[in-house]
Amino acid sequence: MIDDVEWMEPEDEKILELMQRPEHFTPTHIDAEGVCRGPHAAYRCRELTEHGLLEKQAIGMYDITDLGERFLDGELEPSDLEPDDAEAEADDD
Repeated sequence: MIDDVEWMEPEDEKILELMQRPEHFTPTHIDAEGVCRGPHAAYRCRELTEHGLLEKQAIGMYDITDLGERFLDGELEPSDLEPDDAEAEADDD
C-alpha cells in the first residue's frame, strides 16, 4: 500500500498507529517505541502533517487527523494524498 507513493516510508503507518493512542504525541514517543530515531520521527511527522495525516498541536506535538484515521481504516490510498502546499501551488496556476 505505501509502496505506491514516493513520499511514504515503511514506518509511517506505525507512526500513525502510535498517534492514535492518547499517550503518544511526540517524536520522542515514537523513538521510545523503537519505530525510528527521534530526529527521523520528527521529520516523518512533518511529512505526514504536510499530507494531512497528522496535525501539529504545538512545537513537537502532533495528533492524528480524521484523514489519518481514514487512511489507517483503509478508506484512502496513499496516492490519494497530496501535500497541502502542492494543492495551493496548483490553485496559483
